[in-house]
Amino acid sequence: MTQLGATVTPNGIRFAAWSSAARRLWVSIFDNSGACEIDRLELQPEGEGVFALSVAGLAAGTRYGFRADGDYAPERGLWFDPDKLLTDPYAVEIDRPYVHHWRLAARRNEGADTASLMPKTVARALAKPLPAKPPLFLPGGLIYELNVRSFTRLHPDVPEAQRGTIAALAHPAIIEHLKKIGVSAVELMPVTAWIDERHLPPLGLSNAWGYNPVTFMALDPRLAPGGLTELRDTVAALREAGIGTILDLVFNHTGESDRLGPTLSLRGLDNRAYYRHEADNHLVNDTGTGNTVACDHPIVREMVLDTLRHFVRHAGVDGFRFDLAPVLGRVDGAFDPTAALLGTIAHDPILADRVLIAEPWDIGPNGYQLGNFSPPYLEWNDRYRDDVKRFWRGDTGSVGALATRLAGSSDVFAKEGRSTSRTVNFIAAHDGMTLADIVAYEAKHNQANGEKNRDGHNENLSWNNGVEGETSDKTVAEARSHDRFALLATLFASRGTIMLTAGDEFGRTQKGNNNAYAQDNAITWLDWAGRDLALEAHVSALAALRRAVPALANPRFLTGEPPDGSDMPDVAWLAETGALFGEADWNDASRQRVVMLLGDTGEGRLAVIVNGDRRQCVFTLPARDGFQWQPAVETQAADLARPLPGRSASFMIERRTATGSTRKGS
Repeated sequence: MTQLGATVTPNGIRFAAWSSAARRLWVSIFDNSGACEIDRLELQPEGEGVFALSVAGLAAGTRYGFRADGDYAPERGLWFDPDKLLTDPYAVEIDRPYVHHWRLAARRNEGADTASLMPKTVARALAKPLPAKPPLFLPGGLIYELNVRSFTRLHPDVPEAQRGTIAALAHPAIIEHLKKIGVSAVELMPVTAWIDERHLPPLGLSNAWGYNPVTFMALDPRLAPGGLTELRDTVAALREAGIGTILDLVFNHTGESDRLGPTLSLRGLDNRAYYRHEADNHLVNDTGTGNTVACDHPIVREMVLDTLRHFVRHAGVDGFRFDLAPVLGRVDGAFDPTAALLGTIAHDPILADRVLIAEPWDIGPNGYQLGNFSPPYLEWNDRYRDDVKRFWRGDTGSVGALATRLAGSSDVFAKEGRSTSRTVNFIAAHDGMTLADIVAYEAKHNQANGEKNRDGHNENLSWNNGVEGETSDKTVAEARSHDRFALLATLFASRGTIMLTAGDEFGRTQKGNNNAYAQDNAITWLDWAGRDLALEAHVSALAALRRAVPALANPRFLTGEPPDGSDMPDVAWLAETGALFGEADWNDASRQRVVMLLGDTGEGRLAVIVNGDRRQCVFTLPARDGFQWQPAVETQAADLARPLPGRSASFMIERRTATGSTRKGS
């Protein structure tokens, strides 16, 4: 198929758009301010749904938009209205952010022309593609999920004009912090241009996360005032520091929402082709946002692929995280792990070596698909999140589940005889409570969202250590500190890829808000001045340990059997006495203690000691002449594991503690 979008040539610009149902399409040309429409030219049909026109004399920087006409029959899924200016689906730059206005959703002949309300697409001649380089990130590394705006909005070392932008991520102070905590790749929450949901402006709120895109390639001008060049240069600076970049992309829905939503781009060009519909022409809502992109349609598949190739070739990113990823694999509404789009992404010459991460659930039929994507897709593992929280909350009978999660979640990912886990282990993410809030709030506190605390998940598997929210009680504060240290140690001791959300390494809080998508304010802005430096040092030490002991991050499942070339089991599960776990230990509903003893790590052995009890406990490790056990993490956390005098293999482990010891010798 012909190249869609605006192609800048030596003689002018060729405009091309696709629609299977429009009768006429135009391109509207605007002045340099984007305020005045100076020409409207009709595109000509070229077959296979393509309408195109070459316009001599135009140059890069031209501002434009499309218009389309045809039947207007929403009851049949047709929304053609030439008064609606439409963003080019292949736009790589827009001249201003989207702003919600009721006229964008007005019915045909009931509202004025929307050109004054819409950003204009800016035609650009893209630079020569970057030389192909393999991704820096490898499975088993540390992904650092961050919201570009909130991450640097309050950072004192970043110049004020740069705060909240993609360029700020390349600042030396930011890179120093990322390296300090061992980040392998940053995962940027959506940076493509989005629009606020229609219910937010009346509440005085705005979308702070970006999971409501209009098109898929154009960056949001608020995050990238320097356009694609800003993203490319930042990716290069991070790469120079040894840090990869992963983009969180939303291909499952757009901000055009349900039938009451605005007409901005795809809806106005060919609503029935770009979005999935029920037999009665109502929009399918597998996303909870009002519409669902038809990823099984050939034109949509090609647009998604072109988007991914664009960010690899012109920004050099390591890979992608796919929001509500089952939508990408739905064929005629049912999820298929062998769906054409998922397979083509994994085997495309430009994309095949990229990092591919699925959020393996949506809200459609059979939408929970954890473990059902095919390699090489990694998957967000909410079973890990929930089982780790249940253990540290003190739920009985959770030791076995914790052990399975530490060992790579073979119950989820060891399908068809596979020996390598595709898990992305995490305890907290952008959606839900922060890690600090998990141990300080038993219930969500979303009143600031303006929905009377009805939004967000009601069950957070959280606990407050005796007091809900902020407290001056030193005993409660100490208990929460223990829990934060333990949760993070558990994460860094887990096999497979791990993910940390920005700020959780130093105790960020959202005051119990578990759905802060509409809080572009101090609720989500990271408080760099109020960091818990002891916790941050703990994370830095954990990251150093994970680098020093590659066996921790190895994505191969721990099985209890000797790996190839070794006569030592890859793991042994021990009780606090040093004896191997027996059936009674696994089935003891009250047990909250366990030791994971890794086999040969190259320089010795590593014991991961977990005491989920609310009492101190003596843990005795296997002794052998010539070897000596010593704390593996030399921070404040080392005080939580004290060697007992005269007993070289025994340690007093404080209550609610996860720590490690290494054994070296000859």
